[in-house]
Amino acid sequence: MARLHAVKNPGKCALKVRDLGIREYLPVYESMRMFNTRRGATTADEFWCLQHGPVVTLGANSSHRHIHPGMNVPVVCTDRGGQVTYHAPGQAIVYLLVDLRRKALGIRKFVHHIEQAVVDLLAGYQVSAFARTDAHGVYIGDAKVAALGLRVSGGCSYHGVALNVDMDLSPFSSMDPCGFPGQPVTQLKDHGIESSCQQIHAELTMQLCQHLDYEKTDIETIGQ
Repeated sequence: MARLHAVKNPGKCALKVRDLGIREYLPVYESMRMFNTRRGATTADEFWCLQHGPVVTLGANSSHRHIHPGMNVPVVCTDRGGQVTYHAPGQAIVYLLVDLRRKALGIRKFVHHIEQAVVDLLAGYQVSAFARTDAHGVYIGDAKVAALGLRVSGGCSYHGVALNVDMDLSPFSSMDPCGFPGQPVTQLKDHGIESSCQQIHAELTMQLCQHLDYEKTDIETIGQ
C-alpha cells in the first residue's frame, strides 16, 4: 500500500486512511471483505482511497439487464447495495470500513454523512450539488457525479463512494447508471474543477472526517 495516514483520536475510535493508487477491482474487493471479517472491537476504522482499472460492478440486487449489448469492459458481481456502475482511472473512490455500532450510526445517517461530505466538497468549488432521497448519490443538476454503494455486515461497513473527477464517461452510455435508463452522468472537469484525483481524495477524506466525527489532528504519514 502506497501511503498510510494514521489519525489518532483521543477518546474516539482511530482512523487509518490508505492511499492505494490505481488497483484492479477484485483483489481490493476481497481485501475489504477479509478486513471486515477479521476486524475486532478495537480495530481502527479505515478509509481506502484509490482508483480502479476499467470495470463495471453490479450490486447485490442488480441485474445484467442494466448492461447494454456492446459493453466491452469486465463485469463483476458484488455484495454491495445499489445497482450498476462503472469505475475507471480518473474517478476518486473512497471505501469506508467503519464500525457503525462503535460510532452509534444507523445506515441512513451514515449514507447522509457521506453524501453531504461530497456536497460540501463541491460547494468549496462554488458548484451546487445535492443528494436525492429516491436515488442515492450526489447530483449536479440532473446529472450524477458521485455513486454510493455500501455493505454492512456485523455492524461494520465496507464499499463506499465513487466521485467522477476526470475520466472517460462514454461507457456509462452502455448501461443504466445505478439502474436508471438514460441517467445523465457528469464529472468535476466538466464543471471547471481541474483538481487531480489525489487532491480530491485529500479533500473528500477531510470532509468525511468532519461529518463522521473523526479527529484530524496528530496525523502520521508513512512513505512507500
